[in-house]
Amino acid sequence: MAEKRSIYEKISNRVFAIPTVAQLWAKVAARRSVGLVDWSTGIPFAPLKKPLHESKVALLTTGGIHLLDQPPFDMENPDGDATYRVIPGDVALEHSTITHKYYDHSDADADLNVIFPLAHLRDLVANGVIGALAPRHFGFMGHIDGEQVAQLTGSTAPDVAVKLRADGVDFALLTPA
Repeated sequence: MAEKRSIYEKISNRVFAIPTVAQLWAKVAARRSVGLVDWSTGIPFAPLKKPLHESKVALLTTGGIHLLDQPPFDMENPDGDATYRVIPGDVALEHSTITHKYYDHSDADADLNVIFPLAHLRDLVANGVIGALAPRHFGFMGHIDGEQVAQLTGSTAPDVAVKLRADGVDFALLTPA
């Protein structure tokens, strides 16, 4: 059954679907970042320190992806849900789902690789393009606002960064939704 969305949500989704608006928002948000921003483009960036074929990759998504047996993201809090879900690197994608009402994920529902390209990364590893796939990946809900921002930046993101380091991840691919 389709979820009913407020007119505000519908308008907001349409406005942020405009590439120029999304890019402007990303640049403004990036300017708040400290240290890892290429100021010529306004894009957060850190150079890779070893060849891609020797590097380990993790996948992070803000598409609200989680395993079927994990709790869904909180869709009732208007500020979003700053928690994350661990997704094992060897999971069959049919054991995953999307809980997110702030974007149209009908294409991703049909093929999760649209926003969580785990199968494609597995192929790149098998073909020697990427060195290895991390043992765990992370699903977030991309709609974070208000008090949830402090939880995301002060607790959730640092916790995931520790896990990525522990897994020996050389670079993370972020797929926004």
